[in-house]
Amino acid sequence: MTKNEIIEQKVDSLLVLMTLEEKIGQMTQVRHFWDIKNGDVTSKFIGSIIHTDGPNPGGNAEEWQSRFIELQKEALATRLGIPLLFGVDAVHGQNTFEGATIFPHNIGLGATQNAELVEKAARITALESQATGFNWVFSPCIAIPYNERWGRVYEAFSESTDLTVELTKASIKGHQGNLSDKTTVMATAKHFIGDGATDNGVEGGVTSLNGEEVKERLLAPYREAVKSGVGAVMTSFNSFEGISMHAHKKLITDTLKVGMNFDGIVVSDWKGYSRFGNHKIIDAGIDMVMAVDGDLDFYQTDLKKAVDSSLVSIERIDDAVKRILRQKFRLGLFENPFPSKELIQQIGKAAHRKVAKQAVRESLVLLKNEENVLPLNKQAKKIVVVGEHANSAGLQSGGWTISWQGGKENYKGATTILEGIKNTSKGEIVYDQNASGNHFDADVAIIVVGEKPYAEFFGDIGHESNNLTLTLSKKHQDYIKTYSQKGVKVVTVLISGRPLVVTNQINKSNAFIAAWLPGSEGNGIAEVLFGNYNFKGKLPHSWPKFEKDFKGKYGPNYWDNSIEPLYPFGYGLQYNE
Repeated sequence: MTKNEIIEQKVDSLLVLMTLEEKIGQMTQVRHFWDIKNGDVTSKFIGSIIHTDGPNPGGNAEEWQSRFIELQKEALATRLGIPLLFGVDAVHGQNTFEGATIFPHNIGLGATQNAELVEKAARITALESQATGFNWVFSPCIAIPYNERWGRVYEAFSESTDLTVELTKASIKGHQGNLSDKTTVMATAKHFIGDGATDNGVEGGVTSLNGEEVKERLLAPYREAVKSGVGAVMTSFNSFEGISMHAHKKLITDTLKVGMNFDGIVVSDWKGYSRFGNHKIIDAGIDMVMAVDGDLDFYQTDLKKAVDSSLVSIERIDDAVKRILRQKFRLGLFENPFPSKELIQQIGKAAHRKVAKQAVRESLVLLKNEENVLPLNKQAKKIVVVGEHANSAGLQSGGWTISWQGGKENYKGATTILEGIKNTSKGEIVYDQNASGNHFDADVAIIVVGEKPYAEFFGDIGHESNNLTLTLSKKHQDYIKTYSQKGVKVVTVLISGRPLVVTNQINKSNAFIAAWLPGSEGNGIAEVLFGNYNFKGKLPHSWPKFEKDFKGKYGPNYWDNSIEPLYPFGYGLQYNE
């Protein structure tokens, strides 16, 4: 018998022993805090635990592992001893753990166009996730963003379907390896489907593309993900054809599971059961539900009633549980349910940071280099560095960094852009955070501007929760204006999760770099500015020229030739061009 045939036999043998309550338990995912109390994993037959924003499992990696080992022991104490899956949103490194290696967000990796590098980053993310107790990550996001107003543009690789397909394959290969290896994890392709193509870029909004457009532009990365053996697919918050994607049986069951022959787990997003139709989402093909924020008891009780009332067939339940058990066997959790303490010492190690720094260097896109102001002279007598983003690991990393929404604070192990400049230049470096120091005698001003961190709908342009715009704040515009008006050579570094309308600021700068959200290795930027390495990055998105470009449903993008971008997809200069 083949390995897969043996696993299928084990799955069938275990399934026949299970009660309905045990099956529904396997279909349940909860946080390790607030959603459960001691003993619930055993009594409610919980199948999966996630870590999200909220109390940490402990103060260090050993304590994180210990907490998850404790919960795993509860699961193994059940009648059938089925181990838990532990999931985490490790979307650019194990970004929930302070001290881990934090890579550029996917938009930056898309700018590298380097599949081998993306695979390496995913492999390191998997290892550091395992080292903190996880065997499942909710990554990669393989959306195709259509509008920079969407607050999750940076989570996706590119507006190009072809580039997204290539990097999807690399990411899944890096995360999963041979799956049963204790240094790899189960990956998740998300969010199925149309999350980045909603009208006006609204998170969880309406995707009004037609079926052919979805098939041509959005499905290809999922086909590649399934072909690459991805273990899970997460459904999205948006609706399509007037139906919530969580309840879209035609796409989840007919297209993904049957049409693509996907045999892994379809997992809901946050509170998917109560938000998107209760038992209808199970009938549509959801296998595991995030029963969080008070949903646990309602979900388990309501689904049991739905099965007892024949609103959901037992065959559908059995299919869901088989998919979950199949992945647990593939991960080798029945033989090795606990994380390895030997991996802890590899978290954030120098070799990992070296790869992350390479990713930073290759993600930088040079949009302008007037009179070859770059590379900078390391011997320059005086360089002034401007902007709070230059001296904050939190600001340079964006959302999904240590906490859900990110933050302004520096975090353990990270190097800021300012530190990198100081480490590279031989001359005097002056930090003028708010452009108020009158350092107009400087040879050059490196002005670092950008967006504040955000995640999910909090990053949507126009959302009531924020005052975000498609342009730089007046304060940041003034940083550039102040120095350019005084005749100082200005090198602008933009830290952002998406292309912004900065046409005027580009015009006022001698050089302009799109640096995206580089993560923990900010020193990689200085290595390129001073010429240790040349620019390699190419735009993963068309760059907008005017705010009026976004008056319609979508902004300028790869698929719409009616709006002329300031710079096209794939643009990027190098030195001496």
